[in-house]
Amino acid sequence: MTVVFKLRGVVVAAVLLLAAVHAVQAGPDLGNWRVDAAGDGQVTASLYATNKLITGNGALGYSPVLTLACRSDGEPRWSEWLQLNDAVSASRKITMSVMVDGSSKFDESWSVGPRGKLLVREGDDGIKRLVSASRLLLSWRFGLLSGRGEADFDLAGLSEAVGQIAASCNTDPP
Repeated sequence: MTVVFKLRGVVVAAVLLLAAVHAVQAGPDLGNWRVDAAGDGQVTASLYATNKLITGNGALGYSPVLTLACRSDGEPRWSEWLQLNDAVSASRKITMSVMVDGSSKFDESWSVGPRGKLLVREGDDGIKRLVSASRLLLSWRFGLLSGRGEADFDLAGLSEAVGQIAASCNTDPP
């Protein structure tokens, strides 16, 4: 009987030790953010939208991806990207309607990337306004007659992800 209680005590101690080790190694809670470092000195954090957009042919749906990036070579440079599966018809700039935490919508100019499937905004001011936010809603026109796209993001873990990006870029968070 004494041996059984001693074995239970050893098992309980081992489980507690493993839980403590895991808690120390877990690091910050990044929510659904995925942080990656590219070989070119760029560090990114990416997040899928909570909603789906229907592709141009109507067969499939996809979630747009919001990416925040910092380039460490030289002066760190911050940017935001919205990756789409369907191209917008604009060629250089597009007006993006932005709503942060249910505030009033405001418009920003974003650049249109390769093949119209990447919308980009340079600078740290956009990231700075998101660090303490919990929700982001982006809306844009695909084309004159093509309708609007909308991407809704749950920003849980964003401040931790931005902190991790900034540390990798050897700079302060925006």
